[in-house]
Amino acid sequence: MALVTRHSRLVKEVRGTPVALDGATLVAYAMRQVRPDVVAAYPITPQTVITEAFSEFVANGEVETEFIQTESEHAALSACIGASAAGGRVQTATSGPGLALMWEVMYVASGNRLPIVMHLCARALSAPLNILCDHSDVMGIRDAGWVILLAETAQEAYDNAIQAVRIAEHPEVMLPVASVMDGFITTHGVERSEVLPDEAVAEFVGTYRAPYSILDVAHPVTVGPLDFHDFYFEHKRQQIEAMERAREVVCQVAEEYGTLTGRCYGAVEPYRMEDAEVATLVIGSVAGTLRTVVDDLRRQGIRAGMVKLRCFRPFPGRELAALLGGVGVVGILDRSISPGGAGHPLFTEVSSALCQRGCAPRMRSFVYGLGGRTPAPAQFRQAYGDLLADRQLGAEASAPVYLGLRE
Repeated sequence: MALVTRHSRLVKEVRGTPVALDGATLVAYAMRQVRPDVVAAYPITPQTVITEAFSEFVANGEVETEFIQTESEHAALSACIGASAAGGRVQTATSGPGLALMWEVMYVASGNRLPIVMHLCARALSAPLNILCDHSDVMGIRDAGWVILLAETAQEAYDNAIQAVRIAEHPEVMLPVASVMDGFITTHGVERSEVLPDEAVAEFVGTYRAPYSILDVAHPVTVGPLDFHDFYFEHKRQQIEAMERAREVVCQVAEEYGTLTGRCYGAVEPYRMEDAEVATLVIGSVAGTLRTVVDDLRRQGIRAGMVKLRCFRPFPGRELAALLGGVGVVGILDRSISPGGAGHPLFTEVSSALCQRGCAPRMRSFVYGLGGRTPAPAQFRQAYGDLLADRQLGAEASAPVYLGLRE
């Protein structure tokens, strides 16, 4: 396991410094600590805090990074692609419509196997105009070939921002990584968190040495060539294989980070699932609310559980089948929609993963919190009630339930 021996000096837990910061500032702090060579970005709500905070670090001489404020998000990621192809450690950040403007070059970054890290502050897409949180933008890039990590808290956003560098730059992966947190909820909410010493982060991420550089005139390479039917198919297959290898790397990096910090992560995080008869699956900041609902139901004698999904790409189907396959009925909670689809995004992903592995729990789709609407615990208690009713009635799959929707 070369990944472990590469940083073998990290043999004991490092004590962090407690801080009270919002999630976006914490991510900017992590960016400073990993010392990227280039950051190109364009400010967009609610990501702007990251751009502002990091630009201050650069202006104050706290990090030696070439900071490029571009004229658009498309230009920002394009600049990142050039800098990464030249051999640099490169990062960017965006939200919602900014990510949509990047859509074309998202595929360029992954197709050229460039280990760019993007900090994505999840936001609804127009129309109607909305700047608040849902997961429409995240789900729009699920097939773009990026590893996707999702944070529940500001602490997890900080931790993911550091781990993302190691995952992207791992020689068995070499793919871009999107590190996602919920807009305004996590980006602007102030929480108690811990930040590592600068030297510990520098040791953890190591020094990046790109295998190829377009600036290495002694060893010229072609990047992003015209690639028709002769080899395009094979190159796409290589991307799939790299994403498959990322499964193990995500967990290895998380294990090593847990040894360093005492904060352990995996692709999924189960809560009270050992004997659960009814469970939900969720991503993002609402997981904390779900835990309180599960605890309330347990006190009432209902064997409820919950699973939080941290890694969306590569999708952890095997882990979810092990956790959910034996549960009587499962609710999948989406914060985005797929009009006219076979189901909403997270629901279809989970359904496909379990079906492929011969698991057949009864599943029901729930949609909540679109456009930043705050989900109340009562809505999630309703979801568990609907699931228990489905289990007792033995009914066929029911239509999606839209929690908190006004009549």
